[in-house]
Amino acid sequence: METKYPLEQLKAIKNKRFEQAMIIVEKKTEALKKEEEKMKTLEKERDEVLTHKKEKLQQLRQALDEGTTSDKLQQKKVYLKIVEEKLLEKIKKVEIQKQEVEKAKKALQEAKKDMLNKKKDLEKLQMHKKIWEKELDYYIKREEEKFEDEIGSVKAAIKQQKKER
Repeated sequence: METKYPLEQLKAIKNKRFEQAMIIVEKKTEALKKEEEKMKTLEKERDEVLTHKKEKLQQLRQALDEGTTSDKLQQKKVYLKIVEEKLLEKIKKVEIQKQEVEKAKKALQEAKKDMLNKKKDLEKLQMHKKIWEKELDYYIKREEEKFEDEIGSVKAAIKQQKKER
């Protein structure tokens, strides 16, 4: 007598949800890696602009020391301001990307938490199934013992009737 676990469909649903949560965690992990790579790229660009600014500032100082004409000094100052604006723009992009990385980290943490909850639900259901199977085995053994007792009683009654005849 094979009895099917009554919550088998629920177990299948919970298992499917857990698998979906695992896929979501993988996607969120990939998204975080992409955001971190983008962050590294932006930081590298910012650092390059910063290095360029320092070089131009050094050239300006050197030109001042050499006594270069005021037109050339003015050009260098204007260019330095352009580089400064570019640097500020790169810094702003880095800050925005830091926020994106933080969002991706939080999304990954939420996805992991959700996956963990789904795993716990699945484990609870698996524990319930084990307990249910033990109870079912106990019930089946009791029923078999009752049946065997009845057979024994019937045999004894038949023997008794044969003796009496």
